[in-house]
Amino acid sequence: MISLPHDRMNQVVKRFDMLEAQMAAGPAPDVYVKLASEYSDIQDLVARIRALRGAEQELADLAAMLDDKGTDAEMRALAEMDKPEVEERIEGLQHEIQILLLPKDAADEKNAILEIRAGTGGDEAALFAGDLYRMYERYAASKGWRFEVVSASDGDAGGFKEIIAGVSGKGVFAHLKFESGVHRVQRVPATEASGRIHTSAATVAVLPEAEEVDIDIRAEDIRIDTMRASGSGGQHVNTTDSAVRITHLPTGIMVVQAEKSQHQNRARAMQILRARLYDLERSRADEERSSSRKSQVGSGDRSERIRTYNFPQGRLTDHRINLTLYKLDRVMMGELDEVVDALISDHQSKLLADMGSDG
Repeated sequence: MISLPHDRMNQVVKRFDMLEAQMAAGPAPDVYVKLASEYSDIQDLVARIRALRGAEQELADLAAMLDDKGTDAEMRALAEMDKPEVEERIEGLQHEIQILLLPKDAADEKNAILEIRAGTGGDEAALFAGDLYRMYERYAASKGWRFEVVSASDGDAGGFKEIIAGVSGKGVFAHLKFESGVHRVQRVPATEASGRIHTSAATVAVLPEAEEVDIDIRAEDIRIDTMRASGSGGQHVNTTDSAVRITHLPTGIMVVQAEKSQHQNRARAMQILRARLYDLERSRADEERSSSRKSQVGSGDRSERIRTYNFPQGRLTDHRINLTLYKLDRVMMGELDEVVDALISDHQSKLLADMGSDG
């Protein structure tokens, strides 16, 4: 059986009951929202703690029945039959509670900024960046998330040199954070007459979207330049100084937005800058933590080759967890759950192992 921190579990249940009473008392709307948010955060955990206690009582009753010499043969046989099922249920609930008690990443429930850039491989890399973009767009749709392009730079032969999208919904960053890194593709490009397989790559960065309360950007720390946006000719040429470049002077981080509306460009550039600065702070904090992070799935290293998409064999391989799936066509259609769930499970296992070694 798994050892659980019963004192902490008792505290969580007590807190849950207190929140329930405070919400029922009809507090002010802003107070109610805060109480409801915390209530929702621990609701699943409390439900499992109560289910575990019920199952443990059930097991104790069965044990008492088996110990009682007055129990008739038929009741004893039924108790013997029920006991393994209850023990299995208890073990499952203990594991679920253990996972729910793991330290939470404060950014898990945040929306995300998804940045995809073509890497080595020229036109083919840009085409692959486009494929990745559509894969994530379909995955977001399957989750009921909102997916909005913030800026895009088209590839010469299709796809994208760079595309940035905002993804919003429940648990977005928790599901996408392990996608950061180098994605490698192996396939025969449409322009390859000899049928030779090429290898190219695209880089994905997933940043938690930061609120103003998360990152305070001082006016004196940024320089904002406006310039004429370059266009592809004809009606697309921008004849006004609508493009915006924001430079964060302390870090040198620069964000450029070049859509038609200067006001919108400025807002979006600040949104991306805030996300990049928040991500930078998180990375620094991670580096300062214990070396146990090295054993976990890398979620921040943009240079790490994390996954290979082999089209001739229909194979996807995630190198961090040695996961290989022969359903690449379905993954590219947005069926990413199997990959994402495996990455989350691996991360949780590493956290549990680290907690065990600390104890």
